[in-house]
Amino acid sequence: MSDGKPVTIIMVEDDEGHARLIEKNIRRAGVANEIVPFSNGADALTYLLGPDGSGLASKGRQLLVLLDLNLPDMTGVDILEKVKANEHTRRSPVVVLTTTDDQREIQRCYDLGANVYITKPVDYDGFANAIRQLGLFFSVMQVPETD
Repeated sequence: MSDGKPVTIIMVEDDEGHARLIEKNIRRAGVANEIVPFSNGADALTYLLGPDGSGLASKGRQLLVLLDLNLPDMTGVDILEKVKANEHTRRSPVVVLTTTDDQREIQRCYDLGANVYITKPVDYDGFANAIRQLGLFFSVMQVPETD
């Protein structure tokens, strides 16, 4: 993924089983990038934007965010909004990966700057296959450096 600095994949997923399945199938697709997992929004935002929320913590890094919308402490939409509103992280690709298939929610995520919206298949094989395909997509996509 990308030619310059290594891209770090930030995975925000509170379901431990889904998180393991996502990582396993991204690896099966040949993606060896570092995956930093978070099970809640607050910790993910602190990592992405720093404790002060300035976003300088991400300056010069290449980040890709895998984001579940249903988190225990806040919605993924809140995280998406903050990431895309910050001058240092706004160009980082955000892939929404969630069970929510409500058309208004999908539209809202795209309006806020989501790059990809994927509804998690309900069955194990469908979910594993979707993540493997996502991993193949990751292996060819270009990710900009944060400002």
